[in-house]
Amino acid sequence: MSWRPQYRSSKFRNVYGKAASREHCFDGIPITKNVQDNHFCAVNARFLAIVTESAGGGSFLVIPLEQTGRIEPNYPKVCGHQGNVLDIKWNPFIENIIASCSEDTSVRIWEIPEGGLKRNMTEAVLELYGHSRRVGLLEWHPTTNNILLSAGYDYKVLIWNLEVGEPVKMIDCHSDVILCLSFNADGSLLATACKDKRLRVLEPRSGRVLQEASCKNHRVNRVVFLGSTKRLLTTGVSRWNTRQIALWDQDDLSMPLIEEEIDGLSGLLFPFYDADTHMLYLAGKGDGNIRYYEIGSEKPYLSYLMEFRSPAPQKGLGVMPKHGLDVSACEVFRFYKLITLKGLIEPISMIVPRRSETYQEDIYPMTPGTEPALTPDEWLSGVNRDPILMSLKEGYKRNSKIVFKAPVREKKSVVVNGIDLLENVPPRTENELLRMFFRQQDEIRRLKDELSQKDIRIRQLQLELKNFRNSPKNN
Repeated sequence: MSWRPQYRSSKFRNVYGKAASREHCFDGIPITKNVQDNHFCAVNARFLAIVTESAGGGSFLVIPLEQTGRIEPNYPKVCGHQGNVLDIKWNPFIENIIASCSEDTSVRIWEIPEGGLKRNMTEAVLELYGHSRRVGLLEWHPTTNNILLSAGYDYKVLIWNLEVGEPVKMIDCHSDVILCLSFNADGSLLATACKDKRLRVLEPRSGRVLQEASCKNHRVNRVVFLGSTKRLLTTGVSRWNTRQIALWDQDDLSMPLIEEEIDGLSGLLFPFYDADTHMLYLAGKGDGNIRYYEIGSEKPYLSYLMEFRSPAPQKGLGVMPKHGLDVSACEVFRFYKLITLKGLIEPISMIVPRRSETYQEDIYPMTPGTEPALTPDEWLSGVNRDPILMSLKEGYKRNSKIVFKAPVREKKSVVVNGIDLLENVPPRTENELLRMFFRQQDEIRRLKDELSQKDIRIRQLQLELKNFRNSPKNN
C-alpha cells in the first residue's frame, strides 16, 4: 500500500498486537495439512475447535478455552465424518453447537457436552445431505437461530432450516466453485465470491442476484460486508498478480470505490472486519504479519494504522466473538493463529493502550449479543430485523439459555425448487472409493482362490475315477 502521511486523530491509532505467552497457547495439536483456503479453526467464549490431520476420515478437536498448554496425543476428537473436514463454525446463539462440512458431501451438527469431550464423538445430533459433491463452506445467519448456509463443489448454496433438518432454498446462480460467503448486518443480503471471477450480491431467500460485478482487473478471492455501511470489501489479485483490496458500494458493483495494492506475495489475504471499532484486519495465508486499518465514510475510506509482525507463518485464524474479549485489558479483537510447523495455536490480542482501568465505553459500544432476533419461520417469510444488542459492561459473560433440539426425521426425500436432492445417492469420496475398490479386489481374489481349489479337487476326482476304471480288479 502506498505511503501517505497520517494527520488524522483516531482513538485506535496506537492499537498494538500482543501474542500470548507459551503457557497460554495450545500446543501439540496435529493441525490439518489440507490445502483448502479455509481457517480450519473456530472459537467462541467457551471452546476452541481445530481441524486435525487424521487417517480414514475427518476429525477435529474441541478444547475448553481454559485448558491451555500441551494437548495429549490421545485427546478425544469429533470424528464422525468419512472424508476430510473442510470447514467448522460455532452457532452464534448456542455456544455448545458446532457445524462441520466435509468431503463426504455431508453437513453435520454436533452438540458438545459441558466441560468438553471425555471420549471420541462419532454421532452427530443432525446429519444433512443435499450436496452432490464435497462441501467447502459454512455460514450461520447473523440474526436468526437455526439457519445455516452451506456451499459445495456442485456450485450450489443450500439454506438449511435446522428446526426441520431440511434445506429450504437452493441458490443455483454460480458457474464455478464458491470461494466465500458473507452476510450483511441483518442477514437480508448475501455476498459471494466465486471462481468464475464474479462478485455477487444476492437476496438469499429468493436466490435473486441483485448486483453482479465481473472482476477483470481485480480477481476476487474473499468478500466481507462492512457492517451496516452498505459497503463491501474484497481481497484478491490484480492483473499483475499482486495482492489487492477493493472497496465497493453494495448497490452499484459496476466499479470499485477504491483499489489498493498491498504487496507482491502469493498467499491468500483473509479480511476481518470489526463493525464496533470500524477496523479492518488483513492477514495473509503463509504470512506472519497482520495489517490493520480504519474504515472511514469519506475518501480515502481506508486509513492504515499499524502492523503486527511475527516470524511464524499462519495457516488460518480463528476470531473470538466480542462477548468473549477481556474488556478490563482494553482488548478489542482476538485472533487464534494456527502455526502448523509447531503444532501450536497462539492467541493474539489487539489492545487499545489506556491508563485507566475502568470500563471504556468509547471503544465498547453496544454490540450484537447471543440472543437471536428472529425465528427461522419469521426470516423465511421475509421479515428482517437488526441484531439484538448487548453491553459488554454488564452482560458480556451472560450465557444463552437457548437449547438446540434436533428434529425427528422421517422424510426420505428432499425437494427444493422442484428437485429431489436425494433422488440420487451423493457420490462417495476418493477415500471411500479406494476402500471399496480394495475390498472388491480382495473379494475377487478370494473367489478366484475358491474356484482354483475346486478346479484342483475336480481334477483329482477325475484322475481317481480314471485309475479306478483302469484297475485290474474292474477288468
